[in-house]
Amino acid sequence: MTDIDGERRSLTADGVLVAATVAAGLMAGTFYVFACAVMPALARSEDRVYVDVMRDINDVIQNPVFLLAFMGALALAGLAGWQSRRTPGRWWIWAGATAYALAFLVTVGGSIPLNDALARPGDPAALRERFEDPWVAWNVVRAVLSTLATACLAWGSAVRGRPAHSAPRTPRRPTPQHVPPTAPR
Repeated sequence: MTDIDGERRSLTADGVLVAATVAAGLMAGTFYVFACAVMPALARSEDRVYVDVMRDINDVIQNPVFLLAFMGALALAGLAGWQSRRTPGRWWIWAGATAYALAFLVTVGGSIPLNDALARPGDPAALRERFEDPWVAWNVVRAVLSTLATACLAWGSAVRGRPAHSAPRTPRRPTPQHVPPTAPR
């Protein structure tokens, strides 16, 4: 392996880590917006409006752009973790990959089944009663996990370029030059 190949691999690994961080950040932002704006606004709605809007959101969010970030964050964070073995910052990268994997599992195991139940026919008040509080709670969990993932991946990226076990350098004071005494003339 030449230095050029090693440098190319390092740049590729850095690109994967940056892409994983961005994708996790996009997902954290999505979940954050739902927690801070979408769900509080919908909470003011009547049951029929609430159910109809959430059904519409659940339909339109299944698009290539969203799925690229949602699935991409998981795949890229895992790949970044694998590529980071034996490098400084690897534990931060693995922590970020793990946090995002947990957010992904919360979505698959908590939010999606609730979305599916909301899509079934039924009384809007009863559907909302079973959906709203658990969905909001699971969304907060995945927002926190995705934010944690983003922070860990970003920190892993920051420390990845540092040499292992390096101490911060302190500037050295200049030492006076030794000047031999001059001989009498």
